[in-house]
This record gives sequence, C-alpha cells and structure tokens, in this order.
Amino acid sequence: MLDDLHIHDFYRDAGRILLALFQRFPAPATIYVEDIAGPDTPDEFGLHSPRHLACLGAMTWLKQCGYIHFPQLVRQEAVEEATLSHRSFLVLVSRGEDGVSNAEKLDQVVRGGSSPQLEELMVGLMARLGS
Repeated sequence: MLDDLHIHDFYRDAGRILLALFQRFPAPATIYVEDIAGPDTPDEFGLHSPRHLACLGAMTWLKQCGYIHFPQLVRQEAVEEATLSHRSFLVLVSRGEDGVSNAEKLDQVVRGGSSPQLEELMVGLMARLGS
C-alpha cells in the first residue's frame, strides 16, 4: 500500500501557510518554516530535516502554482514579503450555503479536523483556485 503521510503533511502545511497569509492580508509577511512545520532538527552537518524541507517545498510549490507570491527565500528558513494571490484571497473569503467562509472552514479543520477532512477541503480549495 502506498504511504501518503507526506501528502497529508502537505495539506496541513499548505493550509497553515494560506491561513497565516490570510490573517495578515493585505500586508506582506515573513512566514517561517518552523512556524508551519514545527521545530527543525538539523543533522550533524547542519542539513535540515526532511520534514522541514517538505514544508519549504510546499511554500515554493504554492508560489509556482500562483496561490501565493513572494520575492525570495530567506536561506531555507522562511519566505519574505509573502502575500496571497488575488484568486486565493477570493476563494478564502467566499462563503458557502452555510454562511461560513472558506478561511473559517480551513481554520477549523487545520486546528482540529481529521486528515480526511483536511484532504477533502484542501483538494476542493485547490480545484477552485486552479480554475
């Protein structure tokens, strides 16, 4: 069976990144990898852990796909001057039939939802952002 724990970590990281930028919108923000993925434990050579690098990868992937903008990385520690893209902002503020915004739903699921709930919400949000 395929182990997809890294995909669940990606959904949680991506959700946290989007929420961090939403909470600071429209001001640009510095987002630290450790604030999203937790403390890092570099190896004896000073190389970051795979978990840290995966979160950094989520940040760069979100940029490459147009979900967020930032001009540069700060080494492998953070992204500077990051903001939501126009599309991401519109999707996060839009409300469903229940009157709850996607940002509120994402916050609830990231804080206390199950992995399947997070996956369903993130896939839905990304589908809307990609269209």
